[in-house]
Amino acid sequence: MSNLMLAGVLLMLLALAYQLGLTRSRKLTTDLSGQKVRLHSRPVYHGALVAFWTVVPAFGVFLLWRFIQPGVINQMIIAQLPEAIMAGMTDSDMRVFLRRITHLSSGFGLSDQPQPHELQAAELLSVLQVRGHALMLALMASLAAAGLYFSWQQIHPDLRARNQMERVVKVALIACSSVAILTTIGIVLSMFGEAMRFFAFVNPMDFFFGTTWNPRFQTAGTEGQTGFGMLPLLWGTVMIALIALLVAIPVGLMAAIYMSEYAPSRVRSVAKPIIEVLAGIPTIVYGFFALITVGPFLSSFGATFGLDIRATSALTAGVVMGIMIIPFISSLSDDIITQVPRSLRDGSLGLGATQSETIRKVVLPAALPGIVGAILLAASRAIGETMIVVLAAGNSPVLTANPFEAVSTMTVTIVNQLTGDLDFASPQSLVAFALGLTLFVITLLLNVIALVIVRKYREQYE
Repeated sequence: MSNLMLAGVLLMLLALAYQLGLTRSRKLTTDLSGQKVRLHSRPVYHGALVAFWTVVPAFGVFLLWRFIQPGVINQMIIAQLPEAIMAGMTDSDMRVFLRRITHLSSGFGLSDQPQPHELQAAELLSVLQVRGHALMLALMASLAAAGLYFSWQQIHPDLRARNQMERVVKVALIACSSVAILTTIGIVLSMFGEAMRFFAFVNPMDFFFGTTWNPRFQTAGTEGQTGFGMLPLLWGTVMIALIALLVAIPVGLMAAIYMSEYAPSRVRSVAKPIIEVLAGIPTIVYGFFALITVGPFLSSFGATFGLDIRATSALTAGVVMGIMIIPFISSLSDDIITQVPRSLRDGSLGLGATQSETIRKVVLPAALPGIVGAILLAASRAIGETMIVVLAAGNSPVLTANPFEAVSTMTVTIVNQLTGDLDFASPQSLVAFALGLTLFVITLLLNVIALVIVRKYREQYE
């Protein structure tokens, strides 16, 4: 039975269990003498409770089985291998072997001739998978039947089905709200361990305060030529983000002010969705736009005034990235400005202020905390951008203050270090995790600062 068919069976079983619980609870509303009996919970809660105990334990068995079955089967296959073959295998060889027999058992085949022990292992794998699947189905069916029977038998007028279902829903909501937190913790832990391995090779002071980035693999005669200084990458990241904000803040804020204070409702209903479309364009498209259109334009424009602007430079990447983050500032600022109470505007206009004076002296100060938060969130988005910088910044990890020159950023370097044949025992690959952890901390601090500003300076209006 495929997973799709199994999902269909579980859905049908869910509907059947719900209907059985609903029908039994409705029958309990009238006793043998015809008198009405008051139930503690409505029949829908009884049906939901029966459906829960019928399907959820069986589905839990399915998830647990899918998680532990591959490891158990692999151990059983390894235990059947001859000792002569096991003696010469490393962990890497074992992973390759298991991958080969998986391909053989699934029918994909191999590019070379399989060995006899591989054919035997593939045959054993197929048998174990079939038996394991049958055992899983039997266990799921047993749990579903037991859950249906016992939960159906427990239905009576005093059963607190509503309370039980509310506890189930509460646990589900807590689990869903914990996904983001657990994901963040998992990301940090996955990078932290590898970053500590990197700092075993490189002094943290040299990494955080070094001014030379040259992570070459050391060979004979190249000792001392490597450099893992992060400052050129950090400065390139900050410079491009600053250029992007210089482009996005005026355009986005002015667009927000126009749409919220001046534009007719018909214009606003058309202009705002069009601006927000910019946020949905893939970043690789922005990268091509920067490489093919914006870069050559800036280069020729600079040549007109005697400026040497490279087509791939910090300026090119920053301008295009600023266009990309305009919707983050304009849309959020527009929503924040719109939420400023109308009474403040009316009071200012009633005292004789013009509309522009009201916007500058009343509306914007009231909306300032939210606008600052929107700007900081847009800055976090700019710092973490990769594809635009890969194509438009030039990938030159040098410490320069000239925005017309090529630079590199932390995200681009992470891509470069994790591309190609990897050896995660070398500092040249492990440095990507240190850069990723540093970038995570930077963006996290920006988001925290944005939240603190919004919470501390938010005005409360009645």
